[in-house]
Amino acid sequence: MRHWGLTIVGVVLVVVGVIWTLQGIGTIGGSFMSNNSTWEIVGPVVAVVGVLLTVIGVRRARSA
Repeated sequence: MRHWGLTIVGVVLVVVGVIWTLQGIGTIGGSFMSNNSTWEIVGPVVAVVGVLLTVIGVRRARSA
């Protein structure tokens, strides 16, 4: 069951990373993050970490 928690955290990080990226490039407006190059970099990094955590969680859940 613990591995599903890791998977859920990974999926949430992917979603957050995509949102931050879209705000950084100006696709989503209305925030201090909009059109800010910092979020163009941070967003994809967070999304990649989320993908890695999701993959690890799914693999561990299948093997358990």
